[in-house]
Parts: sequence; structure tokens; C-alpha cells
Amino acid sequence: MDSPARRREHTTRVSDKPHMIPRLAGPRAAAVLVAILTGPMLSRPVRAQSLPTPEAGDLVLLGGWIFDATGDDVRRNHATLIRAGKLLAVDVEVGSADLGAATVHRLADDEYILPGLFDLHAHYAVDLFGEGRVDEYEVNPVLYLANGVTSTFPAGEVDPNGMRQARLRIEAGEQVGPRIHNSGPYFGTARPGWRMREMTPDSVRAEVRYWAERGVRGFKAKGIAPEQLATLIAEAHRYGLTVTGHLDSGFRTSVNPRDAILMGIDRVEHFMGGDAIVAAKPAYSSLESLDVGRPEVRVIFDLFIRQHVFYDATLTAYGYFGMREPAVYDRWADEMSFLTPYARQVVEGKLPRAVNEQFERIYHVKRKEIAAFWKAGGADLVTLGTDHPSWGEFFNGFSAHRELHALVLAGIPPAAALRMGTINGARALGLSDRLGTLETGKLADLFVVRGNPLEDIRNTHNVRLVVKAGRLYDPAALLASVRGRLGPASAAGADAWKGNVRYSSAHR
Repeated sequence: MDSPARRREHTTRVSDKPHMIPRLAGPRAAAVLVAILTGPMLSRPVRAQSLPTPEAGDLVLLGGWIFDATGDDVRRNHATLIRAGKLLAVDVEVGSADLGAATVHRLADDEYILPGLFDLHAHYAVDLFGEGRVDEYEVNPVLYLANGVTSTFPAGEVDPNGMRQARLRIEAGEQVGPRIHNSGPYFGTARPGWRMREMTPDSVRAEVRYWAERGVRGFKAKGIAPEQLATLIAEAHRYGLTVTGHLDSGFRTSVNPRDAILMGIDRVEHFMGGDAIVAAKPAYSSLESLDVGRPEVRVIFDLFIRQHVFYDATLTAYGYFGMREPAVYDRWADEMSFLTPYARQVVEGKLPRAVNEQFERIYHVKRKEIAAFWKAGGADLVTLGTDHPSWGEFFNGFSAHRELHALVLAGIPPAAALRMGTINGARALGLSDRLGTLETGKLADLFVVRGNPLEDIRNTHNVRLVVKAGRLYDPAALLASVRGRLGPASAAGADAWKGNVRYSSAHR
């Protein structure tokens, strides 16, 4: 069963624009695709002749360059006008327009405008003491936004009520942060207190209804039984909501991603499953030695593409536990400076951390897997997800840039990696009519970096400005506002930072 979001978002790229096609399989799908590919090709929209007259409260960005995520190139930005939180005009001639009523920001010749990033595995959880995760939604939201991450899907919330309240505060303008597209609680044994036998289909349906009424954007399954997952997918789709899953191999009561795709799941986290991931053992045991050239791997690629299921690779999540490849994990900012002095002392006392050899192998296997999937035609289905409940050494706002870098090191062109982090994320959540590209009429979520990211993807580190919902932010000021604030001030406050969800390399 397809959700309305999936039907709306099922697209393929022809030239550099997405076109809607029905979700079909077999000969009928091939016939539709041939008709599209042999039909008239649509070119990039022609730039308007002149800028509309700005009004008080408008924001105008002059100069620099723009990557709008509809193609593979950058172009000169003449003038981009933002009004009431939307892009009223993108890259138009200034002409004779009087800019006096607007706030005008002139970009340098080496500055580039990009769509705001989507992190679809954006945990807000921290575990500073090794005694359980807690969701932190005061400093983390600012770190995301300051790094140009304007949309986040938490992918399973430790404290779903607290996260919902954070979303409402941000939406009301009472708190600074990215858009939080709530995921609600985990569905499965990753949730404390989940009792497999007691979670009947009726119980699952009741929970879906409860959280749908409270504004969640989708759900995350982890440690779920097949019948429960099928019910979750069907009920979520009744509300037009998506489902993603951290699944396994089919070992014991787990669900292989292949079977979840046949149930109608919208997205899959971490690994792609299929017959190359055998049910005789847990998925990670197969994944660490996976030969991505095996025919079984191409079969699962084809299934993802045919069913239009998004894949959140979370490459760097594994590298944090491994050797931490210097090219990706070297710091360009002192991330630990956002901890309180006491919390930093606690975290530094646990360093260096032991290397998980299995996850180091998986990190490199997954780089090969994602490159093979991209070459096989999966470019529009890969999304950016960081999946790093922090132990205080690294934080996910910064990690989004590491994930982009890892995608490029895997062999994916920078423009394609940026689309994975922008428009693909918007499509995966059913939001591409509003977000994900820089086009007239869309919501004004973007960030400006110094240096061309198509020449060196690491230039996304150099965030100069952030705009969310039309509001301009200084990232340096954002970071300064939360430096030294995450964690308890002393041992007396430590208990509040100890949760009931343990996180380790075995609990992912």
C-alpha cells in the first residue's frame, strides 16, 4: 500500500528536473519510462528579467554563486529575493528595482548559496557518562542550524514528548533550531519497555494514530517483528506518513529489508539486505565481508529502484567506532567546546576510545556499496543521515558535512552528494514541493559557504550565513551562544544526564 506522500514523491530525473511518474513495475513501468525519455526535454527555467520591488521585511542576497540542486552546476547569482519565509525570486536581474526597503546582503565572489541540508537520521541524543542516552534539545538544535542543516528527522526519539515540545517551541519562534520533522518513539525493542508479545496489531495502530495526531512526520522501526512492521506501514500510510527501519537479516524474529520493501516500507537505514545478507546470522556479520559485486547485491539494488525506496546509508556512523579516517574525521572546529567544563573533563577522561574492528570494515564496505548503488541508478534514492548519538566528542550538526565528504570519497560526484543531502531528503519525507531546491515559491531554507563545494566538498564546512524560513542567521553567533552549555555544570547535576537507553556499537 502506497502512502499519499510516496505517490506524490515518486519521481525520476529527466534532464535536470523531476517529473512525476506512476509507481509501476514490469513492462508497464518500462513503457512509461520510454515514453518519458523520448518525449520533449524540459530545460532549466529561464531567469526572470528583473527583481520585483522589495518591501519592508524582505531579504535580498546579491552576488556570489548558486547551486539550486536541480542540476549539476553552479551559476552566478544576480539577486535572490526572500519574502515572508519564501523564495519570491531566485537569481534574477536587479534591473531598476529600489532595494531601499529590504535587508540586503552582498555576497563575496567566492561565496555559494546552497539549499539547506536534510539530516534524516538526526539523533539529538547524548550519552556523556556511558550510562544511557538522553535527548538534548537546547544546544543540539543550534549546532544543526549553524551548520546549514535546516531540516532534521530524529529517526527514533528517546523522549518523544520532549522532542515534540522542542519542535513546537522552534515553530513558534521561541527557540532557535532547524525544522524538526518528528519521528516519535521507536517501534520495536529499541524502545525501553517495548514488549514484543503485547504489541498486537491493534496496539500498533493505536500508537500510530496517537502520534499522527501529534504531528509526527514519519516513524522508525528497530527491533520489530514482521507482523508488527506490516501493521505499522499500513497504518502510517493511512495518515500519509512514511516509515523507515533499522532492520536486520531475517535472523530469528528480525525483518530483512527485502521483505520490508515488499511490505511497502518507504525508507531503509544502514544496509540494503537481500539474499547477500543471510538469515542464518545477524546482518552485521554478513555486511562486514560483503562483496558488492555479487549478483545478489544487484538484485536488491534493482528492488530498491523498482519500488522507489529511499536508502539512508549513514556511512560515517560506522567510522566513528573505527579508525576514524583522518580525511573525514579531522576537526575543523572544536566540537568539545560546546560541553560544560565539567562535562568536557568527563568526556576527555574516557578518551581515546577502543576501535571496533568490525565497524571499521563495515565503513569501507559501505563506501563500496553506496558507489555501486549510485552507478546502478540509485542516485535519487540515497539520503543523508548521520546517526551519531553523541558521547560528547563529535556532534551531528558538524557530522552532516562529514557524511557529504564520505559520499564523495566513495566516488559520488559532489553535485550528486549535495542533492542527496537536500532534494532527496525532501522527497523522502514528502516535502519536495516546499523544500530541497532553491526555486521560486519554495520555503527559504538555505546556507551560504565560502568556496565552491563542487570543486571541494569540504568547502561546505565554511558556513557564512544560514537562512531558515526566510530568517537570516550568523552561524558564528549561533555557535557562540551555546558554547560551554551542553551537559551538567558539576557532578551534582550528572544524574539528569543519565538515561535508560544504553548506546554502544552493539546497540545501533
